[in-house]
Amino acid sequence: MEAAATKTILRIELWHVLCLLMLLVAFGWSKLIEPAALLLGGVFMGVNFLLLSYGVAWLLTPLASNRRIKAGVALLVIKIIIFLGLLTTVFFRFDLDAISFAVGFSTLILAILVEAIRRSVKLRT
Repeated sequence: MEAAATKTILRIELWHVLCLLMLLVAFGWSKLIEPAALLLGGVFMGVNFLLLSYGVAWLLTPLASNRRIKAGVALLVIKIIIFLGLLTTVFFRFDLDAISFAVGFSTLILAILVEAIRRSVKLRT
């Protein structure tokens, strides 16, 4: 994987962690969100993003053989099945607040947006 892509992925993850921490500090003490569900949603999405980004990067290497591409696609399909299975288990087996989980889950989107804005401002200057 290119060094620039790795830096961007890690920067997005850093923004993601910062967004989760800010939400915990801002709303963790209140009754608006459940801190455990918020963290679980954020961690769940962060791990999924890392696996997906490195899995796709592994697939798209310039010298990837046909066998490696097929193995990578199979691993990504397995990851999606495991992801959906874990998500189903989380909601049906544990008593979690769905709104708090969704807020934690959505912080990755906010982190990607923040990184894109930061990058576009950096390119303009």
